[in-house]
Order: sequence, then structure tokens, then C-alpha cells
Amino acid sequence: MTDATSPAGSAPAGPARLHIPIHLRWGDLDALGHVNNTSMLKLLEEARLRAFWRGDEDGDALPTAVFDMSVLESGGERATLIARQEIEYLRPVPYSQRPLDVRLWIGAMGGSSADICFEVFSPLGDKEPVLYARATAVVVLVDTASGRPIRWSETERAAWGPYIDDPIEYRRRGR
Repeated sequence: MTDATSPAGSAPAGPARLHIPIHLRWGDLDALGHVNNTSMLKLLEEARLRAFWRGDEDGDALPTAVFDMSVLESGGERATLIARQEIEYLRPVPYSQRPLDVRLWIGAMGGSSADICFEVFSPLGDKEPVLYARATAVVVLVDTASGRPIRWSETERAAWGPYIDDPIEYRRRGR
């Protein structure tokens, strides 16, 4: 789902964001009863993969899904690698059977890299959405044969253009 239209069909407010529903699994919880920090990385990975990669059901692909998973599985020429990740946990994420609302956009896009920004909210439809975490992952586009960075194509840039906005500014202690 994207901000292009809301579920009710009304126009979005604010910058464009991809809204990606991500279900929790019972195993994502830790002994304290909330989502474990390592599980959060996996949830963000799931959202990122859905945002960038098309599967075998292209009808459900997001408009930003510029890479074809079947090409990757057969030794494709392009891949995305994570160069850095940062997460700011704002509240513990409790278990829910309803999917979290992971909002995603690009905070900066370079020649071969992009800062993918995430906000993890309580499930869509909550009267008062709760922001649980914010994160950034620096993704680098690479040639799979050489392992060297390669440039984003014009098609890829065009697909992501509507979802480029300011990067996340993290709170820093003592600064």
C-alpha cells in the first residue's frame, strides 16, 4: 500500500511514504514480551525487500519494486547490499495479530547508494498510531559478478522519485 490513496480513498497528508504491513511472529518476542532487537532488523528487512523486489505475483508489487526476484535467483547482475544500519527504539513493540505499519522512504539517493528510512508504527487503523521505532539502512547497489558498486538506472530513480524526502534526524545524547 502507498500514500497515493488511503484506504478510504482520501488524499494523503504530508510526504509520500510506502506503507508496508508486516506481520509479527510469536518468535519475534523476547523474554520481556516485546519484539526483540534482532527481530526488528528482520522485520525491516522484510519491508525493504517488498519495497525493492518483485516476486512472482507482479500484480501485488509496489510501484518501487524495481528489481525482479526471479532474476536474482538465477544469478542476476544486480543486488542490494546493506552498508550500515541504525535503529532508534522509542517504545517496546508488543505482540499483535494485526500487522505493523512500516512506513518507508528514501532519505538520500547517491550514485550507487540510498539511505532507506523506516518508521515502525502500530497497525493501520489504530485511532492513535504509536511510533515504536525509526531506522535507516544504507543500501548499495552492486554488480554480482564483480561485487563493485553500480549506478542506479534512470528507471529505478524514477520509481523512487516520489518517495524521496528528508532523512531521519536521530536524537543524540549529550549533543
